[in-house]
Amino acid sequence: MIVSIHQPNFLPWLGYFYKIAQSDIFVLLDDVQYTKNSFINRNRIKTPQGEQWLTLPVKQSGSFGQLIIECEIQQKELAVKKVLNSIKMNYSKSLYYHQYIEAIEKILNTNTHSLSEINIQLILWLCDVLNIHTKIIRSSTLNISGKESTERLVEICKILNADTYLSGKGGVKYQEEVLFDKENIQLKISSFTPPVYHQLWGEFIGGLSIVDILLNCGSDSKKFTKNG
Repeated sequence: MIVSIHQPNFLPWLGYFYKIAQSDIFVLLDDVQYTKNSFINRNRIKTPQGEQWLTLPVKQSGSFGQLIIECEIQQKELAVKKVLNSIKMNYSKSLYYHQYIEAIEKILNTNTHSLSEINIQLILWLCDVLNIHTKIIRSSTLNISGKESTERLVEICKILNADTYLSGKGGVKYQEEVLFDKENIQLKISSFTPPVYHQLWGEFIGGLSIVDILLNCGSDSKKFTKNG
């Protein structure tokens, strides 16, 4: 049983979906502390001038340790309008813009101010578009007691009877491998290599939001989640 775990990011990059596709269960880590200016509420697209951030600004609760699940989008109507306008300005000439933009717009305009809920609905829809059938659950439904980062990951794996934890490359910096070893859980690192594909606006830029490859390549994006 392969389990992978990640915060519910905003319109994540392709490697995020590769990790989901390589797992039996993917856990959306929605009950941990929100990190300001991270990929939880923003991501990058490509413009004629280079990279640009798409951002859903978050209301500050005033309390330390605000959880992702507690975050609300600030001035949501205006924020969503800016995001959609940016996508339209930079991708309306892409081959698959009209195939997917209505669904993106509908989810962004869902009647909720919850950042995690919007992100999760986008992720679920994108998994369907990319033909990914991995079981997806929210960590907030698991009643986890572990507070430290690796302890929490190990506890989730144990609850789900995982024998393998699939980590992103960034996890190497902070994960304590010995804690996985103690529970006989194999720690495996995702081996995704970003593909080069047709983009608008000149020289190729890698690692962008899934929006970039989806609107430029359409259903061909699926094959990159199967082969890393």
